[in-house]
Amino acid sequence: MMLFLKYLVVGSFSLVLAIGFYFSAENNVENDGSKFQYKFEGIKIPGARSNEPRRQTVSVKLASQYIEQGTEAWIGSKKCVTCHTNGTYMALRPSLTRFLGKPNEQVREFFLKFFKTTASSLGGNGKLGDSQLIYIARGFAEWDAHVSGKLSNETRLALNTLFERQLPSGSWKAAQCWPPLESSAFQEATVAALAVGIAPGWLSELNDEKVKLKVERLRHYLSKTNPPHDYGRVVLLWASSRMTGLLSEDEKTSIINRIWQLQRPDGGWSIRTFADPEQWGDGNRAEKLRSEIDFEDPPSDGHQTGLVLIVLSEVGIGKNDPRIRRGVEWLLRNQRQSGRWWTRSLNTDTFHFITYSGTLYPLVALFNYNAIPEATFKSVLSQISQEGVFSR
Repeated sequence: MMLFLKYLVVGSFSLVLAIGFYFSAENNVENDGSKFQYKFEGIKIPGARSNEPRRQTVSVKLASQYIEQGTEAWIGSKKCVTCHTNGTYMALRPSLTRFLGKPNEQVREFFLKFFKTTASSLGGNGKLGDSQLIYIARGFAEWDAHVSGKLSNETRLALNTLFERQLPSGSWKAAQCWPPLESSAFQEATVAALAVGIAPGWLSELNDEKVKLKVERLRHYLSKTNPPHDYGRVVLLWASSRMTGLLSEDEKTSIINRIWQLQRPDGGWSIRTFADPEQWGDGNRAEKLRSEIDFEDPPSDGHQTGLVLIVLSEVGIGKNDPRIRRGVEWLLRNQRQSGRWWTRSLNTDTFHFITYSGTLYPLVALFNYNAIPEATFKSVLSQISQEGVFSR
C-alpha cells in the first residue's frame, strides 16, 4: 500500500511527497535479481542502477527504510565497521533524530562491541584500522550531540584512543582503497575534526596537555596542508564549520565560489568534477573513470549534491540563495523508485555502495533546508513508530 500526498509548497521549494510503506526487491523495476546491494535474512535490497526510473514524488519513508535496512544488513552479513554504510549511518543518521526519531540503538551497540574487541589498547585483537576508529569516534560524537545531548564515556574513550594513534604529521594511517570516503590521510583528518568539533564539551573539558597538543597538531595539519582536490576542499570546509582555525574567511569564500563554479546546468553537482581521475585514492582508477561514456559531461549525482548542500547549510548559506534552490530542486526531481538517489561508484561497477551516502546525504540536505514540511515528517515519524522502519 502507498499513501500519496499532493503538491506542497515549502518556503521557496515546490515539493511532491510520497510516503512508502515498505522496501523490497519488487519495488525496483530495474532489478534483474542477479545481485543484491545488501542481503541479510529477510532484507534483500537490489543493486543500484543508473537506469532505475525516477519517482514522480519524494518518498521519505522509502529513503529512510533503505538507510536503516542497508546498515542492518551490512552489520548482519559483514560484521565490520565500514565508511560507506554503517560509518555513514552513525555520522549522519543521528542528526535526523528530531525528524525521524532516534537511530537504531543496536548500531551504536555494534560499534561499541567492535571497538572494544578490535582495539589493542582495550585488550582487543589489534585489527582495528585507523579509518574504522575515526568513523567510530565520529559516530559516538554525533550520537552524543544529537541523541543523548551529553558527552558519553564511549566518546571520550574513542577520541582519546584516536589521538593515541595519531601520526607525527597530525593525521592517521590512510586507507586509500575506497574513495571518496577512504581516499587519503587528508580526508580522514577532516572526519576526525568533525568528531572533535561536535562532541559535546570534549574540547572545553580536555585537561590532558598531551592530547591538547595532538588536537593542535590536527588543526595545524588541516590548516597548512593543501587539499588534494576540490572534494578535499569541500570536506575541509565542512570540518571548519565544527573546528575553528582551519580556514580564514577568505579561504572559505574561495572554496564556496569554487563550489558554485562546479554546479551543473541542471542544478546538481557531480562527484566526478571535484577531482581528476588520477587524484582519487592511489590513482589506479584513472583508466576506468576516463573510459566512462559520460566522462566528458558527467551527470549530477546524489552523493555530491547532498554533500555540497549539507556543507553549505552548515556554513550558513541560506535556502533563499537561488543556487541552493536549484540544488534542492534537483534532489526533489531525482529520487529513484527504490527510494535511493543514484551515484555511480568511483571504484567498481558492481554494488555502487556510494549510493548509500548518496541517499543519506540528500535526506539530511532536504531536512537542513526545510524542504520537507513539519507536518509531513511528523506523519512519517508516526508511521515509523507504528509499523517499524525495520519491517521487512
